[in-house]
Amino acid sequence: MINFLNRSFKSFVLVLFSAMSLLNGQKSQTIIVDADTGNEVDDFYALARVFMEPSVDVLALNAAHWQTSHWTIPNSMENSHRLNQQLLGEMGLQVKTIRGAQARMYDWGDRAQHSAATYEIIRQAKEVDQLTVLVLGALTNIASAVYIEPEIAKKLKIYWLGTTLDFETATLKRDDFNCLMDPYALDVLLNSDTEMVIMPLNIAREMEIDFAILQERTQNHFLGKFLLNRWITHLDGSRRNRILWDLGLVTAFIRPELATIQEVKTSRDNGNRSLKFYNSIDSRAVYQDFFDTLLAFER
Repeated sequence: MINFLNRSFKSFVLVLFSAMSLLNGQKSQTIIVDADTGNEVDDFYALARVFMEPSVDVLALNAAHWQTSHWTIPNSMENSHRLNQQLLGEMGLQVKTIRGAQARMYDWGDRAQHSAATYEIIRQAKEVDQLTVLVLGALTNIASAVYIEPEIAKKLKIYWLGTTLDFETATLKRDDFNCLMDPYALDVLLNSDTEMVIMPLNIAREMEIDFAILQERTQNHFLGKFLLNRWITHLDGSRRNRILWDLGLVTAFIRPELATIQEVKTSRDNGNRSLKFYNSIDSRAVYQDFFDTLLAFER
């Protein structure tokens, strides 16, 4: 009973704090989210957290491909697009969902992927002083936008999960999944004027969680059951623990006090410029934030 009351009180405080922030005139953050939702389990949890956040206004949810993976399926972007719509339907929300590139950027000629998602980014960037884009997978859609309209680069602030960074030597490795889905797209952005805030995988690894813990904390909520089903029915659904990578990035964006950032000067072959990298994340606090937010959410 005491634990139940504590959880109820925390949920009440979370809702009250969010409401007070909005009433006190704090403007909503307007963003675009770009996700390869069909690829893994973590995207659903990250997207759910974004859509449950009252201080964030999602202008569009773009579907990203993961076509380069050995584990891909035909039309991986379409799969992500369908799952994006399925999640929104489960949550009872209406958000613009847009198809992105079918595959990585081209090898020569006009290398951009001319997708609806790319042109939505261009359109939105031209209308504001700064556009924030959360990218949970390949950088194809946003890099294509910069390739087509280079002048929008200075208006873009990109939060992205990818790379591995040795903070002592400033050595940046680009051999992880999100990088390899479109290496050229990463090159385009590293050599552009975009502002990039990156969560490297060696930091996001802190987001490992046991299925039993997730089940215990979320199974009595309608959305929690839906998210658990995504874990169970995924290709490797028998796993007892996972790293919910994208949830770490999204929560660090929403709750910046739960992570720390370090500015790093990249090497000449990686843009030769200053980028912001998350160098720590409080994974316990991130999961507690998710559980509290979930319990307070109603359709």
